[in-house]
Formats: sequence, structure tokens, C-alpha cells
Amino acid sequence: MYRIIEVNIEINKGILCKEWGKFEIHNSNPCDLMIRIIDKNMNYEIEEYTIKNDIEKCYKINDSIILWGNEEKSFHLIPGNDINDILTLLLHLFYTKIVNKKVIQLHSSLISHQNQGVMFLGPSGIGKTTQAELWQKYRSSLIINGDIVFVQETESGFLGWGTPWHGSSPYCENTSVPLKAMVVLKQAEQNSIRELTGFEKVTEVSNSVFYPQWLENGMELCLETLDHLLTSIPVYELRCCPDEDAVRLTEQTVF
Repeated sequence: MYRIIEVNIEINKGILCKEWGKFEIHNSNPCDLMIRIIDKNMNYEIEEYTIKNDIEKCYKINDSIILWGNEEKSFHLIPGNDINDILTLLLHLFYTKIVNKKVIQLHSSLISHQNQGVMFLGPSGIGKTTQAELWQKYRSSLIINGDIVFVQETESGFLGWGTPWHGSSPYCENTSVPLKAMVVLKQAEQNSIRELTGFEKVTEVSNSVFYPQWLENGMELCLETLDHLLTSIPVYELRCCPDEDAVRLTEQTVF
């Protein structure tokens, strides 16, 4: 069984990559998501799968398929040949479960510095993982995740969580950190930083949020949490080069 952001996930066969070992638990806690890998039988080159539950929905990526049963926590998985497709489907299910706990998913990297979290946001290739690595190199900060971050609203503030999903980045840790700031990255020849406000702040962060549009109330839940996040956590725009000066400038501004 795996525990990710207070959600217990049970998978009946070991098909996942090694990073998931960081999230494995060994106890008898009840599961919140139950994934059953369906065995394949071959009859005259025809694939046969035995399904026990009634199926309400089906999600498919290439040759990987998730069958959504009539029980809210029980699902069937027909795994394909690409582990990334399988992980994407599992992420889809996980977000469905976790968004009800005031959690949103963002395309970003997350570091822990002085036990406080800083997120770097921006499109693919902008340098999110690079900035995180600079903080690791020059400030010995912990990279919690390099590409996919979940943020949870709690009574005491917002937490940034690591999960086994980490996109193209190799970094993922099973831990959380109180969120201090979000930093939107822009590439530039000189380093500069400024705090964002108003519509600009909303737009820059919203562009990095994954919205669970497949859920009937998913957008509403996500936007409510996002509104609280933007009200509580400062957002900065960092125009930067990949160097130590960018780290120093951000550190002086945020901390």
C-alpha cells in the first residue's frame, strides 16, 4: 500500500517505478483508492479480461485503460506497455480523490529552504528544475519535486507536497513543507524580481494549474482553493539567468 497526501492507495501488483517505494507503507490502514490490475488471457490472438464490477466510465491513454467501477474507491487497470501512460491514469484517479481535500495540482518545482517552501512556476523548458537545482547547489535546499506539485489548504496555511509523479524531472520526495512563496520564472539576460498583484498574479499562477474538468464540481473546488492560495501566498516574477545571483536575489526578497 502507498500513502500520498493522506490518501492510502492499494495496488495488487508491483508494476510501478522505483520512486513509488518512497511512498510505500506497511500497515493495515483502510485504503481510499483500490487499483486492481486485470490479468490478460489469450485465446486465438484475442485478449480476454474478466471484469467483476459494473463499469460506469472508461479512461484510455494509448493501450493503457482505467475502468471506473460503481464503487467510488474501486478501479480496474489494464496496463499497457508504457509506464508513463499508467502513471498518468493513476494521477488522474488520484486528483479525482484529492481535490475534495482542498488540494490543487500545479506544474512547478518545489524546494524546502529553512523549512519553508518555494515553488517555481512556468511552462516546460523555462528552467523550473534548473532553479531548484541552483538552490540545492548554493543553499543546500531540498528539492521535493521538480515538475508536479500538489498544494493543500490547511487550517494553519498551505502545504506543498511531494508525490511520486515528477514528470521529466528526477526529483520526488515523500514530504511536505509550509509554503512561503511562489515564483513565476521568465528567462532574461539580467536578474530582476518583483511582486505580482491583481489580475497579473491570478493569470500567471492560473496558467500553471491543472483543472479537473472531468469532475462535475472539479473546477469549482479547484478555483475555490486557488482563490484562497492567491490571497494567502505572495507571488513574484523572477526574470533570471541560471546562476547564483538569481538565488541570492530571490532569497533576499522572499526571506
